[in-house]
Amino acid sequence: MKVVRSQNWNKKPLDPVEVKGLSLRYGLGLLEASILLRRGIFESKDLLFYLEDDLRFLHNPFLFQAMEDAVDRLLAAQEEKEKVFVFGDRDVDGVSATVLLVEALQELGLKPEWKVPEGEETYGLSDQVIELIAKQECTLLLTVDCGISNHDEIVKAVEAGIDVIVLDHHVSPEDLPPAMAILDPKIPEETYPFPYLSATAVVSKFIWALKFAQTPLYNQRLCLLHVRQEDNNLIVEACHLVNLLIKKRLCLVFSPESSRLEVAKLAEFLQDQEIYVWDAAQQTTLLKQIFGSRAIISLFDMAPGIYQAFPALKSLSFPEVLAKSRLPKYYPESGPLDILVSLFISSVHKKFPALGSHFTQVLDLVALSTLADMMPLEGENRILVRLGMQTLNKTSRSGLRSLLMKLKLLGHPLSTTEVSWQLTPVLNAAGRLGEPASAIELFLTAEEGRRRSLADRLDELNQERKALSQTAWTDVLPQARQYWESSGERFAMVHDARVPKGITGILASRLMNTLGVPSLVMTEQKNKTIGSLRTNRGFETRRFLDAFADLFIDYGGHAQAAGFQMLTENFEAFQQRLSTLLPQFELSNKTDQTLEVDAEIPLTLMTADLIKVVDQFEPYGEGNRPLCFVSKGLRVLDADLVGKSSVQHLKMTLDTGSVKWPAIWWNAQDFLTSQKLTAGDTVNVVYQLRRNYFYGQESLQLTILDLELV
Repeated sequence: MKVVRSQNWNKKPLDPVEVKGLSLRYGLGLLEASILLRRGIFESKDLLFYLEDDLRFLHNPFLFQAMEDAVDRLLAAQEEKEKVFVFGDRDVDGVSATVLLVEALQELGLKPEWKVPEGEETYGLSDQVIELIAKQECTLLLTVDCGISNHDEIVKAVEAGIDVIVLDHHVSPEDLPPAMAILDPKIPEETYPFPYLSATAVVSKFIWALKFAQTPLYNQRLCLLHVRQEDNNLIVEACHLVNLLIKKRLCLVFSPESSRLEVAKLAEFLQDQEIYVWDAAQQTTLLKQIFGSRAIISLFDMAPGIYQAFPALKSLSFPEVLAKSRLPKYYPESGPLDILVSLFISSVHKKFPALGSHFTQVLDLVALSTLADMMPLEGENRILVRLGMQTLNKTSRSGLRSLLMKLKLLGHPLSTTEVSWQLTPVLNAAGRLGEPASAIELFLTAEEGRRRSLADRLDELNQERKALSQTAWTDVLPQARQYWESSGERFAMVHDARVPKGITGILASRLMNTLGVPSLVMTEQKNKTIGSLRTNRGFETRRFLDAFADLFIDYGGHAQAAGFQMLTENFEAFQQRLSTLLPQFELSNKTDQTLEVDAEIPLTLMTADLIKVVDQFEPYGEGNRPLCFVSKGLRVLDADLVGKSSVQHLKMTLDTGSVKWPAIWWNAQDFLTSQKLTAGDTVNVVYQLRRNYFYGQESLQLTILDLELV
């Protein structure tokens, strides 16, 4: 037997009992349960975001400490018809965030001005921008996808009488800017529970809160109550709800021997509250057993509102309604009160469509930004992107439709892979080449002809970006290799004034992937050195940036991607300090060439139905790679080389005995130089299953990741 593998294949062993248990508890197929366990996803709080796509499972925007302050300030601006200014960033996230916020402010009747850095303008706020805003007599500035690192500029804005709201998602410096409200899930002591939102997602949270503020429920304190009898005891659960958040909770057990002190405690909790219950008559009867038959008890029955929102529940008893709830599946400690709160929130989403079905219309750009900024597809990002992809695939956003048509992507369902590799690079190209306003205007303009013109321009810029990137790559790779070797193969750095500022990040990412180490690409602009850093292998990006803070004009970024600017006169000092500090940064071992296999698929199960399993684990992206399967004993029907250049790909047809699968193995030169694959060979393959579209026709295709001859 002749066996050839270019990589190791690892299929983690599983306990069949655990697989069956997960399958039964969550109503999953054994294959899906196996995949989840192999990926380490088995806790209910994590499974929730793989199995649900309901808006009520998203975190409440009012969990942001400053959300009420931000909303109230914006509502005041609306009432006073103030002049408002939105300042964003030039990448896809900044563009998307700017578009959503401008649209939301226009819906409120405001006429916001907006700007993003153009041409050679610096990232983030500048003194010039603050002067422009002051000159236009704007009294409120909202920064999106920037601002958290602009302490001095925001000081200047405040001194000029401009209030500032920062909507950002970057890691914050120690000294926060003196904005009147900061919405950034990464700032210290922030109470929002999920730190990995894109800036556009942060803006969407703000938009939801603004829409909620236009309902009668905004800042109203409600009380939800449930009393139930167990043996001779009455169990009372109650909570105070403000902006759909539980602020205070109470649970008391009353027996015939209960003291007046406990009764007084309950009375105090319920005093001056609008009390919502299920079945007011029955709950009143139970409460009178506690407070006495003469007690005057006023309750609001929430059941009719729930029935109106969910007619299917009308025929069910209250215990049956509780039994139908999915909440205990993910939160086993949930009781009747928790389920009532969940039902109440769901009914509010139904009663006010702006909070529910209509709100999903902004999630197309949230999905776009989350994928473009490579935010981890975990937690609530999974629901945001899943719903956002649904909206994107049936988008009525005219500018987006124009661009999709230009890119020949309109007319078939888009996957997250296509969005990441075909759509977001075009939008990013506008910012990289100094024309991000073209992307924003594409979304905001109402003129069809202008949209077509802008879509054409974005495509032109992307072609130009590709050409510039390839030319620059030829220049920077030898320099990077030289530094990489001198650093003991621990770091790659390039300092080259010929590199266009807009593509330093692209080059740094490509160097990191090519050389397998953290990589830094710097260029020159006037008297400034501008750098983009991309990191892997546990490199401490924030620690690195802080070590040079005294040399930088400004800096910021994420855990694995950052940027900075410094005066060119500081470059020599930077270089000297870098050589001293680098040995102090530990790197994890290089990832070995191992393919992590999610499941082995017998040939009898290699049917078109397998794509349903693939779809169930969408969205794919950062932190959630596409499913990887292994199948053994396929027969090669044909194998041909394809490719228009020196790059060679292997196109095959593989036979399971009942299904003939088209397959492609990209960049298969290394394999082909050492092996000859012929019709009739038997192979084992590791592959991904994907959709392929050709002239509007959908077909399924295997993408081969590795292969062995048997």
